[in-house]
Amino acid sequence: MTKDERAWNGRHVFLMFAGAFGVIILANLALTIAAVRSFPGMDIKNSYVASQQFERKRQMQEQLGFRSFALYDGNTLEIGIDSKDGVPAELAWFSARVGRPTHQRSDLWPEFHFDGRHHTTTVELDPGYWNLDISANSLDGQPFQQKLTLWVSTRHRQ
Repeated sequence: MTKDERAWNGRHVFLMFAGAFGVIILANLALTIAAVRSFPGMDIKNSYVASQQFERKRQMQEQLGFRSFALYDGNTLEIGIDSKDGVPAELAWFSARVGRPTHQRSDLWPEFHFDGRHHTTTVELDPGYWNLDISANSLDGQPFQQKLTLWVSTRHRQ
């Protein structure tokens, strides 16, 4: 038997499988480490304290009757908050955080301007999902908070 005609033996098969599984394990380990390092894993610092106030805040939000929505055309982000009557809600204060659901590196706190209907800002958002964390106060000082999800498609970047 010549050198080129050697048969595969158990050692060759073992090394092939060990190498393949080693690559898979290393890839999974690298992805797990990247995921844990990039996402803090919490929205609030103390969930127990937040749960004690949840029902009261929910009732206050429902009394306001506000409905929020977001529109994005590839350049302008518009956030609308309508009252129970379907007209723009009168607000004493408005702010919104724009960020990715998976990490905080892309978080933005753009300055919004009220155009009579929507709170608008010029911002470039990469394709994918974005979270909008809206905070506002009604004229009587009652807080309004809402989380919206916004999908930005690739056609917005052309």
